[in-house]
Amino acid sequence: MHRIQQQILDLIATHKDFGSYSLRKIAEMVGAEGKPQTAKYHLQQLEKDGLIQMNLEAKVIKLVKRGYAKASLSPIYSLPVAGSANCGPATIFADQNIEQYLKVSSSILPRNKKGLYALIADGDSMNLAEVEKGKTIESGDFVLVDSEYTNYKNGDIVVAVIDGMATIKRYKEDKINNMIVLQAESTHKYLPIFIHEGDDFHVSGKVVGIIKN
Repeated sequence: MHRIQQQILDLIATHKDFGSYSLRKIAEMVGAEGKPQTAKYHLQQLEKDGLIQMNLEAKVIKLVKRGYAKASLSPIYSLPVAGSANCGPATIFADQNIEQYLKVSSSILPRNKKGLYALIADGDSMNLAEVEKGKTIESGDFVLVDSEYTNYKNGDIVVAVIDGMATIKRYKEDKINNMIVLQAESTHKYLPIFIHEGDDFHVSGKVVGIIKN
């Protein structure tokens, strides 16, 4: 995210009357004095990413929150997108700062939406893993994750965070050797990841759905 956009988000969060500010004033507040069009551009980008709601004529600029937007007969749900997760080696940081909101019809989401977030899959190590009938995880897909699911069992597809890096893999407990095995399911060959007690590791949620790119 651009530095100015992050500044604007921080200002909206701390200034209840932010919508009443002129573009010139906003530009001044983010270090772009005399450049109101710069402020307008970054506001439009934040609106495009679904992070803010904006109506300059009505002097409304506010943050978008997770939940329903009753703009149509079919409720639209604002689903937070928390960055990317690798589907190969665990090499992409799982950024917990919300980067954007994905607006999705609630009819295609799991029934339990509390704690639900999305990650963008990056890589091909799970391109044979079928989450929904006929849907496998391909690079660029939005992967839906239930962050409140904690009763992990063999066969679950999970988001694992290892040394601060996120990866999507099939979960397996190896009780004989007292370790967790994270397995790929791909048209390419990937070695398993073996997790032992004391490793910097936790599971961030269970994959419960896919929205194809």
